Amino acid sequence: MLVFTALASGIYLLNDVKDLSHDKLHPQKRHRPIASGHVPLWLAVGGAAFLEGVGLCGAFLLNPAFGWVAALYVLLQLAYTGALKHMVIIDVFVLASGFVLRAVSGVLVLSAYVSPWLYIVTFLGALFLGLCKRRHELSLLEGEAGKHRQSLSHYSMELLDQMIGIVTASTIMAYSLYTFSAQGLPQNHLMMLTIPHVLYGMLRYLYLVHMHKLGGSPEEILLRDRPILFVLFLWAGTAAVVLAR
Repeated sequence: MLVFTALASGIYLLNDVKDLSHDKLHPQKRHRPIASGHVPLWLAVGGAAFLEGVGLCGAFLLNPAFGWVAALYVLLQLAYTGALKHMVIIDVFVLASGFVLRAVSGVLVLSAYVSPWLYIVTFLGALFLGLCKRRHELSLLEGEAGKHRQSLSHYSMELLDQMIGIVTASTIMAYSLYTFSAQGLPQNHLMMLTIPHVLYGMLRYLYLVHMHKLGGSPEEILLRDRPILFVLFLWAGTAAVVLAR
């Protein structure tokens, strides 16, 4: 957790430095520390280099294989910051891939067996959040969206809604298949009891995106929306009881 906190934080700093001119035009991002001028550029770049160095060293010390996955994560994120973020569809695929590499890293560090369904659900879930974020940006910036992020000029609300619908259905189906086909789960298939929790969580998120114009910051929704917090704890409690049997 600490390793990826360092790696992701360093990347965010570099990303904000590169997007400085665009973030100043954004109604929300202009208040970020770098865009607002509260954090000087030299400190942001130096802090990013320090965090990446510490993170990579920590990864290799924990497990050499984890170290190489962490290095791949950093390279992928640097490529995203440089050019891939401007490529339509590729941009959200890269973001989702970063979360899959996090899951792979956890497996390597713990030397644990994890069902391949984990990677599929992780990728689809992250893709769902990424597309919802693009929709929020397009809605918030309207005609100025392309000036803030080049790839946004190639999206439309109708296209994003179709993509989100496909990914939502795929995520729910992939998770459902995981609950009764993955190795290591109880043979009584009681893990299927958690399917309604996932379904409600995703539908609640879509409700917030469409009716309350949220989705730009998934972490804020997670921490502030009580129904999503409740269903998350309910899912964790149900899963814990099922797996303990």
